[in-house]
Amino acid sequence: MSKYYKNILETVGHTPMVQLKHIFPNSKHNYFAKVEYLNPGGSIKDRVAVAMIEDAERRGDLKPGGTIIEATSGNTGVGLALVGAVKGYKCIFTMPEKMSEEKRAILRAYGARVVITPSSVEPDHPMSHYSVAKKFAQEIPGAFLVNQFHNPDNPKRHYETTGPEIWDQMEGKVDMLVGGAGTGGTLSGCAKFLKEKNPQVKVICADPIGSILYDLYYHKKIVDPPGSYKVEGVGEDMLPDNVHLNMYDGFFKVSDQEAFDITRELVAKEGLLVGPSSGLALVGAVKAAEKLEKPANIVVIFPDSGRAYLSKAFNDKWMVENGLLDAEDTKNAFNRVLTAEEALADLKKK
Repeated sequence: MSKYYKNILETVGHTPMVQLKHIFPNSKHNYFAKVEYLNPGGSIKDRVAVAMIEDAERRGDLKPGGTIIEATSGNTGVGLALVGAVKGYKCIFTMPEKMSEEKRAILRAYGARVVITPSSVEPDHPMSHYSVAKKFAQEIPGAFLVNQFHNPDNPKRHYETTGPEIWDQMEGKVDMLVGGAGTGGTLSGCAKFLKEKNPQVKVICADPIGSILYDLYYHKKIVDPPGSYKVEGVGEDMLPDNVHLNMYDGFFKVSDQEAFDITRELVAKEGLLVGPSSGLALVGAVKAAEKLEKPANIVVIFPDSGRAYLSKAFNDKWMVENGLLDAEDTKNAFNRVLTAEEALADLKKK
């Protein structure tokens, strides 16, 4: 058996499970992070990118010389761009303007074309990133619209890989799985596998305030209209086919403030440089755990790396401008950038 990989796509998956020891030292529960940013493209979306393209090739929907097109918040685009680079496909991605500059830059680095659309339009608006992607797919010969929100190959890959990995790594001792839902593929696929192994496993969705999924789960209709929020890649203003609400056991709303605060705390206390959607999932896990009487093993999906959010979640100026950090808190922060003269002057003061 070879000890090397034939290409980078073979390294996707088999990400580590890491126990969170320091962030909740007094909790009766055990929290574990499924660290998906260690996939080669930096997120959990690498898994479904490989699956959706290879399944499309097998069906004949994508042929050599074709163009991969997708509406994405960034991570699926990176995974698809990674696949496209290895397999020789052109890639065009549409993404809302609120997505970080790092995500845009990474996509361009892989050779993809990036098309930015307004963030504040309805999904069926002609300028939404969904509609623009569909238009490209209709007009470009040999194009394949991946359609991650409704493509059944998305949850299927998590049923086949992510779910089994969680079960094996936890040796079957998992009481609750918590994650966010954008396309819904991760949570739906993992839920199906874990519940087949043990119907008592609870699957919880952390939903940003401004998303409609919480309302659809509890009220079967939209109560609060869709709103804007800063966390990227999770929550929705429409219901994707891959959000299998019948597989979930509950939803918890999480604010931007809660998500960004704990995201910064995770890297400082656990050494895990993750994105705000990971923080959102962890806050949801804590809220769900408050309802549990007995100690539990809680697995939380950490979808991507904080490196894609250095200009946002880890940028004090951006945090202050967006009302997520008090300007006074930044003045004496230990980790602020200083000149040598300023640092030496600080030493003298002490």
